[in-house]
Amino acid sequence: MDWLTGPVTQRRTSTSEQSILKGKQHEVGRMSERRQPIVAVLGHVDHGKTSLLDHVRSLGEQGRSSVMDREAGGITQHIGATEVPSEILNDLCAPLLGGKEFDSPGLLFIDTPGHHSFSSLRARGGSLADIAILIVDVMEGCRPQTRESLRILKQSKTPFVVAANKVDRIHGWQYQEGRSMAISMREQSKEVHGLFDQRYWELVGQFAEEGFNLERYERIKDFTKEIAMVPISAREGEGVQDLLAVVIGLAERYLSDQLTDVKGSGEATVLEMKEERGLGKTLDLILHRGTIRKGDEVVLVGDRGAINTHVKGLFSPRGMSEMRDAGDRWDNTEAVYAAAGVKISAPSLDGVLVGTTLRVVSSEEEREIAMGAANEEANLSIELDEEGVCIKSDTVGGLEALAKELREIDVPIREASIGKVSRRDIRSAEASSEPLNRLIMAFSTEILEEAEEEVAASEVGVKHIGSDIIYRILEEREEWVEERNSELEEERRGLVVYPGRIMLLPDHTFRISKPAVVGVRVLAGRIHIGQGLLKDESKVGRIKSIRSGQESLKEAKQGAEVAISVEGVTVGRQIDEGDVLLVDIPESHARKLRKMEMTSVEKEVYEELLAIHRKNDHFWGR
Repeated sequence: MDWLTGPVTQRRTSTSEQSILKGKQHEVGRMSERRQPIVAVLGHVDHGKTSLLDHVRSLGEQGRSSVMDREAGGITQHIGATEVPSEILNDLCAPLLGGKEFDSPGLLFIDTPGHHSFSSLRARGGSLADIAILIVDVMEGCRPQTRESLRILKQSKTPFVVAANKVDRIHGWQYQEGRSMAISMREQSKEVHGLFDQRYWELVGQFAEEGFNLERYERIKDFTKEIAMVPISAREGEGVQDLLAVVIGLAERYLSDQLTDVKGSGEATVLEMKEERGLGKTLDLILHRGTIRKGDEVVLVGDRGAINTHVKGLFSPRGMSEMRDAGDRWDNTEAVYAAAGVKISAPSLDGVLVGTTLRVVSSEEEREIAMGAANEEANLSIELDEEGVCIKSDTVGGLEALAKELREIDVPIREASIGKVSRRDIRSAEASSEPLNRLIMAFSTEILEEAEEEVAASEVGVKHIGSDIIYRILEEREEWVEERNSELEEERRGLVVYPGRIMLLPDHTFRISKPAVVGVRVLAGRIHIGQGLLKDESKVGRIKSIRSGQESLKEAKQGAEVAISVEGVTVGRQIDEGDVLLVDIPESHARKLRKMEMTSVEKEVYEELLAIHRKNDHFWGR
């Protein structure tokens, strides 16, 4: 297939070499001129990320049983990594590679829970992944996490392939386990092709909205201008070889330069910290550069700065075991070469930050450089403000990603920290002088039970918003701000006396004096208990009470017809039925109203009252 031709080189490893390599079980990988590409698998929940990798892991003699079968709800709960040797890839993709073979040792797949870990894990100033597979359910199209993943892929400039999954759900689709999609498409009916094309063009439109040109993989002439879409059924394994062939082709053609960082001191990204029986605290890593050996001195990033320690134990998942699910299938190794998933045990791992860099050092100079880099990484590159919201995440990368999004919409940040939301975070948010900043936004990290109780009991309106998707956090914040502003406005209105205009209704005098009780219609603004009344710019009493039927009210707004009692007047003397009166406001409230939002009629009455009072005091209400 001409879409994959290019610098895919013939395999140069001899049979004898291969047997020697297979026999060196005390070392993982091999020192070669290039490492295997790191492939991130992303997509919306339940679109088939883990199903795809389960199928890949089932290939070859070393295939393992399903991870998905053991995970809650069939959804990936933790980031993991799986190495697929080139031997398996070449066997699977041989018909599509035209007899040529993958020159790298294999592919290292990273299975992420949605987009989160991908955005949080970084290496060499960019994404940890060299290339990504974005899985989209062809029946559902782009969903929230799909769009979030696309945003992250664009920001990190990571090349990617789209796997249009679940084509077997298209009505009438005839599937065959493990069949190439190139063959499958030729054998589908005209009706199926029509239904598929409908789904395909919907995807094309959705990706266009996000700024990407999507095209069927076999039709692409320039992979730098178009994103390859490969139809697959992860459940049946149909089209998987096509997908892997495209990934291999792209890696060989466009990534060869960045796959040569295999020599020198190791550099890895911390995936997860775990407590292992007999080992204590351990770190799951992705080694993306160089070599790491048992006994090596390493520098890590901790919550209080650089951590210097030595590798005590070095372990690799056996065969094609997935890191998070390897159980006791770990090989004790002496050395690991990039790129690979690896577990280490070492002293002094308390406080190591997930998503940060492990650096292997072998000299005083390297140690100094690594310690400086670790301290810089520990010091969050997030500009803080004197007043603002609090943000939390489980990784440095996640925290920085959230901060970046907030900066773009001009949301100030007062505190930024890694870890679960605690009682201290709630109390810190409560201390904010601005009600709209009494907010904690948590990206992919939990809130402790005691902190939840603090939020529920807060008397100043602290809000916690948590999600594994950044844009959902931003959307929920926007909704909360709008709602909170309305609440605050109502509170302010309740404390401030507003101007108004009323008319005494004809035939609605219930008592002429002591106090006078009359029916009125609120023509403009509102009336409040305690407000003075003006007739022809002269004071004519004060509102003592407001009633609607049997209900007592504190205020009545424009359009309401209510009964009011007025002290200090007699109907027929100072006031008469049909009179239109102004409802006066104190000068201190007039000053507050200048800074508050008023309706057009409220502003009209307000200006009329200002004009009346400023006849006697030019500076009244200023």
